[in-house]
Amino acid sequence: MGAMHSPPCFYVMTQQQKSYLYAAMAILAWSSVSTAFKISLRHLSPIGLLLISSFSASLFLLAYRCFSKPKRPLEIIRNIRQSIIPALLNPFTYYLVLFEAYNRLRAQEAQALNYTWAIVLSILSIIVFRERFRVKDILALLISFTGVIVISSKGRMLSLEFDDVLGTALAAGSSLIWAAYWILNMRDKRNNIDKLLFNFALGFVIILLLSLVLRVPILLPQAIPLYAILSGVYVGIFEMGLTFVLWMNALQLSESTAKVSNLIFLTPFISLLFIRFTLNEPIHIATIAGLILIITSNIIQKT
Repeated sequence: MGAMHSPPCFYVMTQQQKSYLYAAMAILAWSSVSTAFKISLRHLSPIGLLLISSFSASLFLLAYRCFSKPKRPLEIIRNIRQSIIPALLNPFTYYLVLFEAYNRLRAQEAQALNYTWAIVLSILSIIVFRERFRVKDILALLISFTGVIVISSKGRMLSLEFDDVLGTALAAGSSLIWAAYWILNMRDKRNNIDKLLFNFALGFVIILLLSLVLRVPILLPQAIPLYAILSGVYVGIFEMGLTFVLWMNALQLSESTAKVSNLIFLTPFISLLFIRFTLNEPIHIATIAGLILIITSNIIQKT
């Protein structure tokens, strides 16, 4: 009589484990985009990068929508009408401001300053929805502002010497544009994929028209065309398209939003590793100190 064999054992992931896996992939992708921005801007103007990335994001989101289930009718006219103002905010204004900030600043400074969006969104939500200001809201805002000063002055807080005042203003100001976009987004009851798809598609059309009217160069003189296209496509997919889908799935599968949403605080620190070892950009101690202050302010405000 032959030996009995036990049936093969397959490991089945729980819903929460799947949620963490999606979140980990999203965080890893988002952590790489600051480095991708700087590499892309070696070959592309900020307008050129937005043109290629928004087009790539639109194609990805359209493909995702076509293959996702259940199928839903695509109401083109209604979506275009409802996406005009959001598209002007994101991707058009937000990414033009952000890419110009990355063009002027070191990657570590731009990404850390941009990360103030979370505290700005919270404060703006309180103002727009007429919620009561708490003492810790004001404390969080002050701590976040201190973090911005530490990063932008490289720790020279008494002298307040900024290497690039405009770049600092653009990086910090981008968080206000992003927060305004999300306030508007919260009031938009359309499907998330449809909103993003039409925002990026309209954003692409707007930036294309702008580049044609102003005759703004897309490629820089020293650009390698293949690198330029591939880097723009990478930004479009991993910053604007795929990563959102991964994060959305992580939130949907999680037992609670808090279990996943708090993991986003890992992103800027992992991003510093990409910046250090891919761009060979030395990380200033003031960047780490300021980033810790900004993250702390977000945690204080959320608790």
